[in-house]
Amino acid sequence: MESLRKYIESVVSLTDEEFDYVASHFQVKKLRKHSFLVQEGDLVENDYFVVKGCLKAYFYDEPKAKEYIYQFAIEDWWITDRDAYFKKDRATVTIDCLEDSELLSLSLHNREKLCAEMHKMEHFFCVKASLGYASLQKRILSLIRNNAKERYALFMQQYPHLLQRIPKTLIASYLGISRETLSRLYS
Repeated sequence: MESLRKYIESVVSLTDEEFDYVASHFQVKKLRKHSFLVQEGDLVENDYFVVKGCLKAYFYDEPKAKEYIYQFAIEDWWITDRDAYFKKDRATVTIDCLEDSELLSLSLHNREKLCAEMHKMEHFFCVKASLGYASLQKRILSLIRNNAKERYALFMQQYPHLLQRIPKTLIASYLGISRETLSRLYS
């Protein structure tokens, strides 16, 4: 829980009592490598804070037999099917573990309860949602504006620590390029 506290306190300060109360709304979840956190069609009830591990979120296009990765998540990042989580709906994506992972799950009910009861937590989630939206906007613009080489250079600049943890095939999928193109860029 210490990593969660540091993460929250990067935005708002909490007393020990406040953090204990916040922490009581989370559940620990441990998954082995290659386990599914969320599968397409699942009812999505939780958002997940990554304490340890690496996960990927993707859509699998059955007719094309192609996987489209839209997010990786490592320590101190959040992951879920956001649309399904906030609409209390079924997942349109799949999330699985690339490494053994430890997560802290937060139900929508508990998130709303924390926000209603603690202005600090409402502010925290607002700030993090805004930063996440800005990051998503940058990613979309990069996919539109940049060629493969520029997208790869940007990925290496933003996430150098992921290059050693994620297979090149998955990085290529995230960048919207083939493994062969990535190999040419990587060499």
